[in-house]
Parts: sequence; C-alpha cells; structure tokens
Amino acid sequence: LQKAGSDLGTACAIVMDDTCDMVKACINIAHFFADESCGQCTPCREGCHWLEKIYRRIDAGEGTAADLDLLHSLFGNIEGRTICALADAAVWPLRSILKKFRPEFEARLKAPAAVAGVR
Repeated sequence: LQKAGSDLGTACAIVMDDTCDMVKACINIAHFFADESCGQCTPCREGCHWLEKIYRRIDAGEGTAADLDLLHSLFGNIEGRTICALADAAVWPLRSILKKFRPEFEARLKAPAAVAGVR
C-alpha cells in the first residue's frame, strides 16, 4: 500500500464506487469525527467542526480556492497535536481524498466572477 501512496490508516475500509460524491463523503467523515470528539483537545474539538463547516460550504457552492488552502492548514494544525489518535484518524482520509480528487472540489467552488459579484 505504501508503494501506491497509501497505508492502512485506522485499518477501517470505506467502500465507494465511482458515483460517490467525494465532497459529500468528506462531509460525512468530518461530521463523524466532530461528533466522536470527546472535546478534551482543542485541535480535535474545534478542528473537526471547522473541517465539516468548510466541506459543507464547498458542497453548497459557497466555497473559494482559499478554503482548499485552509483545509490543508487545518490538517497540519490538527494532526499530531492531540492526546489520542482520533484527530489524526480524521485528517488522514480527508487529506487523501482532497489530494486524489481535488478537481471534484475545485468544480464546486464559486466561479471567480461570482466571487467578485459579477453576474
């Protein structure tokens, strides 16, 4: 798996076919981890909710390219900064999905003209 650029992560498999909406899959993953957070560590308690909020914004067509950069920043500020591995387990699939399916996320972003208020 490492030669293919992956690993077992939490050893939990998520099976999706080619019709899966990867933005919605990320919402589902982020929501699960936000809900499962015990709240003890700030990066997990706050970060997982932020991740879910950003993915929901992208799904609604209200995201911008800056949101994709913000996701990467959040991944780095969450992973490895908590007492347990729950936050790491949240970041790993989300980072991987964004990396491998970035065009699907970019297609959901506001068009530059819409961001500028031009119709």
